[in-house]
Amino acid sequence: MAGGMDLGVSKGGKKALDAAINLVPFIDLMAVTISFLIMTAVWTQIGRLQVSQSGGPSSDEQKEDTKTVPVTLLITDKELKLTVGGSVYDPMPFVRDAKGRLDLQKLKDKIKEVRTNLPDQQSITLQTEDAVKYDDLVKIIDECIGAGLPSIQVSPAMG
Repeated sequence: MAGGMDLGVSKGGKKALDAAINLVPFIDLMAVTISFLIMTAVWTQIGRLQVSQSGGPSSDEQKEDTKTVPVTLLITDKELKLTVGGSVYDPMPFVRDAKGRLDLQKLKDKIKEVRTNLPDQQSITLQTEDAVKYDDLVKIIDECIGAGLPSIQVSPAMG
């Protein structure tokens, strides 16, 4: 019994093996699935964060311009510490609003100050501790990109 379809009777009283299968529902399903996959492929590109993992020395370090200095942002679960070259800025404590969202206005101001002093600066290294929430890290990365530091490296905190 081929799915309850009446296939008729062929020669010799045996049931026929040929059946007409309606492919229209299958084609409709494939068309919807393919169009859904094509539309969502754009969102995977938009949602991607462009960061690199800080490891050993890379070829980019050899090409660095003399007008840029290492900029490092240490992220702990309680504060942010910005280091530019050898100078360390005052720690910025995490401040959250009434809804629990992270307020990064002080970080924006410090990065603008760095960009004013070093207009050719394009990179920053984020050193994070294990206790830092991923959501907070993504917000900090967004702020760094928005402030004009698109080249971001993420590494674990030392010490």
